[in-house]
Amino acid sequence: MINNLFYRLRWKLLLLFVISLILSLLGVLFLFVAAQLLLEYGPSVIGDLFRGLFRSLYYSVGALPVALLTGVILFIGFVVLLSHRSIRYLGQITKAVQQISSGDFDVRIPVRSRDELGELGENINRMAQQLKVSIEEERRAERTKNELITSVSHDLRTPLTSINGYLGLVEQDRYRDEVELRYYVNIAYDKAQRLTGLINDLFEYARASGGGMKLKPSQINLVEMLGQVAAHFRLQLERVGMECRLFFPEEKIIITADGDKLVRVFENLFINAMNYGKDGKYIDLKVMRDNGDSVVHVINYGDPIPNTDLPHIFDRFYRVEKSRAEETGGSGLGLAIAKTVVELHGGTIAADSDQLRTQFEIRLPITE
Repeated sequence: MINNLFYRLRWKLLLLFVISLILSLLGVLFLFVAAQLLLEYGPSVIGDLFRGLFRSLYYSVGALPVALLTGVILFIGFVVLLSHRSIRYLGQITKAVQQISSGDFDVRIPVRSRDELGELGENINRMAQQLKVSIEEERRAERTKNELITSVSHDLRTPLTSINGYLGLVEQDRYRDEVELRYYVNIAYDKAQRLTGLINDLFEYARASGGGMKLKPSQINLVEMLGQVAAHFRLQLERVGMECRLFFPEEKIIITADGDKLVRVFENLFINAMNYGKDGKYIDLKVMRDNGDSVVHVINYGDPIPNTDLPHIFDRFYRVEKSRAEETGGSGLGLAIAKTVVELHGGTIAADSDQLRTQFEIRLPITE
């Protein structure tokens, strides 16, 4: 505490004034002694010159005012000299602040002391770094917003164009018979359903990412819930010639979660596995315990996800294959919503893919 006290600026200034005062007094004394020596031992010409100067100052001003004036001049000189380093450092701080105000957030002030000026330099450096991060985040958010608007506009325009086209044919009576009429109407209805699903996904993603999604947690047997999800998809799996194989433990695995939101996550993973894993014929659903976590694996054996796409599959509107996504009606938001929901439950979701299988892993904390 006492040691840090001497690093404060006020004590440095006080010390600077004391030292300047002492040096000024010593300077006045030195000049007085030097003048006396010059008067007594100096050359006659210099001695006569100094005698005349001193006599005129002594009788016109007085010895004390002369000494005080000399001391004041010396004091000011020593203050300027001793404070030069601090003044120069303050100039560096001022220049850095001007650069930051002009938009250069990479400038940094060297911290050379532990006093208030050093703390000011540290705070300005911290402020510049935080401003840089904030501006980068703002720019990233602006880019994200523009990408979101572009993606939403494209995804909404595609089904709307089809709906307008087919309903236009119907409105203009450009169909041969009732069979063709029903064909056009069915296509328009399918596109409208896809549009409804996209809008619902958009609202759900907006709630989830914006903090508007509120969980209603309760204790859930994860094994039982996943068994019900698999049973729900049994008929759909049979239609596409696939089978779900269950690998469940005999004991219960209890978690605290919002059952409705979590079911939505696993339904999305099942739909992805059905759409993109048809060639593999099987979907494996595995549940296990691991270090206090419940671990769920949803595995399909279809075409692998390319390594370049794997890091981005949880990004909104990201599709591995645009054409296949449009065929299956995917909005590109399902995995983004799943990731947000899982993280709201304190868990993690990850994907891994190779030539043999594609696996999604979800980890959720177990309720003891």
